[in-house]
Amino acid sequence: MLTDRSYGALLELKYLCSTNKSSLRDSENTPLDTFAVFQVESVNHFNNRDRLLILLIPRMTAQIATKTNRPNIEQEAAHSAAVREMFSGIARRYDLLNHVLSLNIDKRWRRRVRTLLADVLARDDARVLDVACGTGDLTMVLQEGAQAMVIGTDFCRPMLAIAKKKSDAAFGRVPLIEADAMTLPLADDSIDAATIAFGLRNLPNIENGLRELYRILKPGGRLVVLEFSTPFIPGFRQLFNMYFRRILPLIGGAVSGSRAAYTYLPGSVAKFLDQKELVELMKKIGFASVEYTDLTGGVVAVHSGSKQ
Repeated sequence: MLTDRSYGALLELKYLCSTNKSSLRDSENTPLDTFAVFQVESVNHFNNRDRLLILLIPRMTAQIATKTNRPNIEQEAAHSAAVREMFSGIARRYDLLNHVLSLNIDKRWRRRVRTLLADVLARDDARVLDVACGTGDLTMVLQEGAQAMVIGTDFCRPMLAIAKKKSDAAFGRVPLIEADAMTLPLADDSIDAATIAFGLRNLPNIENGLRELYRILKPGGRLVVLEFSTPFIPGFRQLFNMYFRRILPLIGGAVSGSRAAYTYLPGSVAKFLDQKELVELMKKIGFASVEYTDLTGGVVAVHSGSKQ
């Protein structure tokens, strides 16, 4: 169920459905022209045949966040706003660059996440939340053949607009929620499994973000994190770092039109926790059975853990 901190914002939204097909822009004042937005009292209201996009516009999301009494909330909100704006600017080219710059290996990485959650996805009573879903690549992989309800959430509307187009073309029934990963509009103990792919390092406070994911998971619920990590093979590490820090920003900037976004990427990875540090942080928060697997020589790692 939705929490009190989100219900007020959703009440304001009520039900909006526009038939106008004008272009979508990432702005509070943008008409919700291609989406149906519903007042919702419970995620349980929807089954796998329904299509849903709850749009929590940035102003409302900020109002929700201020009720959490979390220290440094203003600094976190400023960081989130900057990241949201950056991703809004590269949304149209995001998928193309992901696949080209990773030589399509990123598809294999996402498949590994699905494999780890295969048993949960096979249950028709389960709910799986893909946090920071962006354009929905992992969300769509999780949905393929799943009996569980798969829900995607992200705070960047242009990214979600692309995710919705993918969903409509492939399934026509994947719920998508616009919300900040730091203040998810879901009740405690309400999700059977959660994923976050290439989004954890973008959060303004990684520990608080993991605590929020822990909060929404049911006891025994699982979290799977797919994230860039520290390559461990000598020689390959230096080669990858040269590519990641020098060549990738040039290609990404030229194709996307935003050199800053693809300079931010290696910078954010350099500041992120290594494999073992993330294991320790997850344990500190309360996750049990925490483990990780390096993929592609440690370029990325898949971490998993369960809520006790």
